[in-house]
Amino acid sequence: MSTQNELVGYIRLSKAGNALKLNILKSALDRARTVEGKDGTEYVSLIMNLDKIRGIIEGAHELTGVCTSVEEEQG
Repeated sequence: MSTQNELVGYIRLSKAGNALKLNILKSALDRARTVEGKDGTEYVSLIMNLDKIRGIIEGAHELTGVCTSVEEEQG
């Protein structure tokens, strides 16, 4: 098995410019890697590039991808 990152959505600055807007494919959440909190609550684990998010805030980038790690079986 190997771990790959799968694109599941994107993040961009809101039209008002005072918030980040996160859009995730609903179908991707069912396949996404999950982690369990100390209280047993299950969370979807997502990955975003911090430098790209800084670029969005500073106006250098319009959007960046949101990924999740998926396990792929080697054929």
